Amino acid sequence: MQLTYLLINFFTVIICFIFSFHPKINFYRHFRAFLLSAVLVATVFIIWDAWFTKLGVWWFDDQYLVGIRFFGLPLEEILFFICIPFSCIFTYFCLTKFLPMDWKPLPDKIFVITFIIISLFAAVYFREKIYPFMTFLTLGISLFILYFLLGAKWIGKAWIVYLILLPGFVLVNGILTGTGLESPIVNYNSETFIGVRFLTIPIEDFFYGFELIIWNLYFFKKLKKEEKINDNDENIILKST
Repeated sequence: MQLTYLLINFFTVIICFIFSFHPKINFYRHFRAFLLSAVLVATVFIIWDAWFTKLGVWWFDDQYLVGIRFFGLPLEEILFFICIPFSCIFTYFCLTKFLPMDWKPLPDKIFVITFIIISLFAAVYFREKIYPFMTFLTLGISLFILYFLLGAKWIGKAWIVYLILLPGFVLVNGILTGTGLESPIVNYNSETFIGVRFLTIPIEDFFYGFELIIWNLYFFKKLKKEEKINDNDENIILKST
């Protein structure tokens, strides 16, 4: 069915979108911060996606698509980079708002350094296969930049939330890669990835997804903080007039 991928995006986001207006959550107040962060990150990932599509690393089955393309990518694939981050950021926002999930500095630092070392080692080990090479290399670099240069001291917490989200990730990505369908929506060139799959999902997808989320989180947190500062400044101005 041509609406399959579009419906996957819709059902991924709709419940989170509805609960964004719950009075105890009020995530809708941060829609602007989310959209700006999502567009910033999506731009980079769409370029990556379009490049890999052109190289034949992956491709899309037209029978599941509405047929609209931009930069060689299906419309649904572009929406993926908005819908998936929305659900993930919303979940992170809710969990960290109502549950104590902070890590102590030392375990968080050890976790990040270990993750960086493993990622860079994997990139070197799988250097002849472009998907794992690029995924692990950029993930290792991203973790270094976020933690040591940009001061993102929440990587461990983000990883825990990501693990909580994994069942949903497996469901969505599983369908995209062929679980329950006659053929995959997203097809992978066997020569360009490791070949290890969880159900139908290439193992690289899990790390690709984590990198997508942590960059969205960084910009969302930064923009949300700026929103709060601007709101406080406006309140001060109103009180003084």
